[in-house]
Amino acid sequence: MDAPVNPLAPDVLSRDDLRRALDEHDFAAAFALIKKWGGLSQNRIASACDLTPGKVSNIISGRHQITSITVIRRIADGLGIPGDLLGLAPRPWEAQARHHPSPPPAEDRQPSEEVPWRPDATVGLADHLTRSDLVMNRRAAARALSAAAITGAALLDTLEGWLQPASAERRPRRQGRLGTLDLDDLETTARTFRAWDHQFGGGLRRKAVLGQLNEVASALDEHQSPVIEQRLYGVMAQLAGTAATMAWDSGHQRRAQDYYLVALRSAHAASDAAFGANVLAGMARQVLYAGRPHDALELIRLAQDGVRTTAGPRLRAMLHTREAWAYAAMGRHAAFRRASGQAGEALAGAGPGEPYWIDYFDSAELAGVTGGRLLDLARQDPRTHAPTAAQEIRTALDLRGPEASRSHALDWIGLAECGFLAGDITEAVESTHRAVGAAARTQSGRVRKQLAQLYPYTVGRDAPGPLREARDHIRELLAT
Repeated sequence: MDAPVNPLAPDVLSRDDLRRALDEHDFAAAFALIKKWGGLSQNRIASACDLTPGKVSNIISGRHQITSITVIRRIADGLGIPGDLLGLAPRPWEAQARHHPSPPPAEDRQPSEEVPWRPDATVGLADHLTRSDLVMNRRAAARALSAAAITGAALLDTLEGWLQPASAERRPRRQGRLGTLDLDDLETTARTFRAWDHQFGGGLRRKAVLGQLNEVASALDEHQSPVIEQRLYGVMAQLAGTAATMAWDSGHQRRAQDYYLVALRSAHAASDAAFGANVLAGMARQVLYAGRPHDALELIRLAQDGVRTTAGPRLRAMLHTREAWAYAAMGRHAAFRRASGQAGEALAGAGPGEPYWIDYFDSAELAGVTGGRLLDLARQDPRTHAPTAAQEIRTALDLRGPEASRSHALDWIGLAECGFLAGDITEAVESTHRAVGAAARTQSGRVRKQLAQLYPYTVGRDAPGPLREARDHIRELLAT
């Protein structure tokens, strides 16, 4: 049997929510998730699986259930789903795919990670990435979605230049004409994009950010005055950092990492160690979500080394929470409590005077992050940690309110899961409804991914009516 023509990307097939749905033969949830994350329309799903579009629509809406093993095999073969994910024997095409892997297309190959820590090399990297992203077609975008972030020594070794002085550049450049007012406008634009992403998430304005980043890279290809040039590198760091979080929030893990590297190198060229430490914290968060706490801890230590004598209280507090997160993921509970305590102590000394981009890290953010980490521990030991996780998350909800759209939604999702883990179904169902409502008001892919993790708690033939209603609300939102 030939391999599927349009198989699902590995990044989609590795999702926990899709794997659970496939394992339970919950094809309503599976097709909804495949539409959302695989980019397949109902017609394409129907064509691949030899079903009618109407049948696919009825499956997604819950009006039809698939029980035929023949149909399940057609779904596996049509969508490239390995047999073991559906309780089947390995499909014939799986061996073919293993023995004849396709080489990556040339347009997908990433720029070398061995880019020297030199300002002109950073400009070239930013220009390459933004140009390729701005002209990317849908097929290339789908491939980019499946590209995994690099980890371990391959990642960490590329960052060694962070603590070293930037190399001098001697390339000839034409004279630039940017002035102080131009830089004021660029800095305001970068700040606006960052604030929008922090509040709402998602990638709706990602191309606008990339376009502005490309313009800044072009300006840095000219010779500006030293003061203007340093500020320009600072703007490039801000824009690249926003592009990275937008890409990560939308599921583009490798692209997010590429832009994090541009942001870190730009901060290095701007001599802005504080923002560079913030970028490293973002990279640590990314690898924590990928289940690499040891890598995350190395990244945080690198960040802390760079700002050991210069970081303000909020930045120190934020770095301690990332450190605590890594310890929690490693099962080091005492170290988690110590780092969390250090975060609280640092934040208690916060006041005016720190950069605007760290203003978000306040008591509400500390409570939300701490609650999220306690929730991680509660998944292993609900009785010990679920009540304290819920208490911290409620504090975050009370302090920051719905205007922090993405964080507000993530808080409600976390509180709902605390209820499920504690066995308080009434509380869990109420929080799930609030979570769905909050998630509908943000474009964040990360919010929807977290919401999908509530779905398995609602599955069961003997689920009471309110629980089934909560499940339907989750399913409806994920299918949109």
